[in-house]
Amino acid sequence: MIFAIALSALAVLLVLAAWRDDHTIASDKGVATAEVLSAGRLRSAVSFVTPDGVTHNPRLGVLYPTNLTVGQRIDVEYAINDPDLVRVAGRDARVAIVPAASVIVVTWAVALPALWLVRRKQRQAFV
Repeated sequence: MIFAIALSALAVLLVLAAWRDDHTIASDKGVATAEVLSAGRLRSAVSFVTPDGVTHNPRLGVLYPTNLTVGQRIDVEYAINDPDLVRVAGRDARVAIVPAASVIVVTWAVALPALWLVRRKQRQAFV
């Protein structure tokens, strides 16, 4: 049960962190065109130039990187005061809800029957 609760809490925290990042970007938003340098399901690296002429390559990659391909040019939104905080334009924390909810559902789909079996064995041991 502790593992299921902890995993569920982490999934919720992931969505809340994504929402916080989106809020930070939206409150001080810059827009640029970026080139995808590497693409993966969980992390994609991009490079973009801000209006002041500085090239940025966020070390943690871009938020919400699914369906990107190397060499692709995409629009990104970034926090002007922190250009390392960047997301693919038009994507937001809602992208994180389905994966987080899936983790929670699968976790409890395993945990509840396991709990039921443990309790059943405990009751049988006392009889």
